[in-house]
Amino acid sequence: MLVYHGSYAKIDRIDLSQCLPNKDFGQGFYVTKFRQHAESWAKVMGRRYKTEGYITEFVYYDSPFTEHLCKVKHFYSYNEEWLDFVVINRNPMSPMHDFDIVEGPIANDKIQTRINDYLIGKINKQDFLNELTYHEDTHQICFCTLKSLLTLKFTGENSYSELIHLSEKILEHLVVKMEIDEIQAMEIYYSSKFFTSLLEDTSNILKESWEISYKILETELMSRK
Repeated sequence: MLVYHGSYAKIDRIDLSQCLPNKDFGQGFYVTKFRQHAESWAKVMGRRYKTEGYITEFVYYDSPFTEHLCKVKHFYSYNEEWLDFVVINRNPMSPMHDFDIVEGPIANDKIQTRINDYLIGKINKQDFLNELTYHEDTHQICFCTLKSLLTLKFTGENSYSELIHLSEKILEHLVVKMEIDEIQAMEIYYSSKFFTSLLEDTSNILKESWEISYKILETELMSRK
């Protein structure tokens, strides 16, 4: 999925410590699949910092591999669960949730105003939720942890897609060779030292064939016996 981040400057490196807390989905790095929304935000930030504003484009690898690597929360629409989650995250007194990635609709300025009305009792929850059913589609993804950033790459970087391809081939071979199901294969593979080494530095092993990678993993598994 192509996703976009609008800011007052080009993003060369993502530093989660620089991300502001108490946003919709907590502290993290936010992107959207709607380029026009990122462009609008870039203009806002550009005016604020007296720059042109800038759009940085990324590729987000949303796959079963990602779902296993990270704890992911999806909100597919404005609903009661989404509202409760946003209210908690925007409260400075609330602890940070434990999700690596959160995806769902945005609480823009208009919705934020109505959230404030809801919190002070000017509108009840059901009436507010009914209003949200008519709101335009919005979208955001928040990357909350360093681990989650493994699934997000600047356009043109292919290391993660290569990692996915390699992992899929190894998992397929594990299922056949060890006569186990996919879940068992995933548990073995993702808990291996070999997989940890791939996450730490994929630059060398990814240049080799998947067969060579499997041999390295197989050697590790044999040493456990």
